[in-house]
Amino acid sequence: MRKFVLIAFVLLIGIQADAQVKVSPGLRGGLNVSTLTNIDDNSSKTDFYVGGLVNIKFNKFFSVQPEINYSRQGDEGRYLENGRYYSEKYELNYITLGAVAKFNFGGGGFHLLAGPSLDLKVSDNYINTNPEDFDLAFVGGLGYTLPNGLTFEARLKQGLIDIYGYNGYDYDNNGYYYNDVILNQVFQIGISYTFKTK
Repeated sequence: MRKFVLIAFVLLIGIQADAQVKVSPGLRGGLNVSTLTNIDDNSSKTDFYVGGLVNIKFNKFFSVQPEINYSRQGDEGRYLENGRYYSEKYELNYITLGAVAKFNFGGGGFHLLAGPSLDLKVSDNYINTNPEDFDLAFVGGLGYTLPNGLTFEARLKQGLIDIYGYNGYDYDNNGYYYNDVILNQVFQIGISYTFKTK
C-alpha cells in the first residue's frame, strides 16, 4: 500500500511539473437567434449577447472556459386584436454563468465545445404571465481560433427548464391550455478575443 501511495504521489508531481497551465482573460459577443419551443405561430427573434471569459488552457488539446454574459433572448409572436393580427417581440434577458470544455483537434485552430449554463433572468416584457427567474441550459458548438487569439464560434444553447413553470398542464388567465413545456432555444454566432498573457 505504501508503494502504491508513493508511486501515485511521484506521478502526480510529475504531471504537475509537466503541465503548463495558461490562463487568458477575454471578451466575447455576437448574434442570438432565439425562440421558445412548443408555441404556435411564433417565430425566432434576433438580438445579441456580450460578455467576458477566462480561458484556462491545460495543454494543446484541452481547455476549460468559464464565462459571464448578458444575453437577450425570447421570440417573436403575434396576437389577435379587433380581428387583426399584430406582431410582438417577447423579451427574456439573462445574465448567464457558464463554463465550456473546449477540445482542439485537427492540428489547427478548430475546436468542439460543450458545457452547462445557469441563466438568471434580469428582465422581461411579459404582461399576463410571469416566466421563471432562472434557466439551466446545455451549450454545444464548434469554433476556430486564429493564432492572434481571435475566435469565431457557432453555438446551440438548449434550455432545460419550463420557463412558464406549467409542468406541461395548466391554464393561463385567459383559459388557454398548455400541453407542452416551453423551453428557451438559442442559436449563437459570435467572436471572442483572448488577451495574450505570460
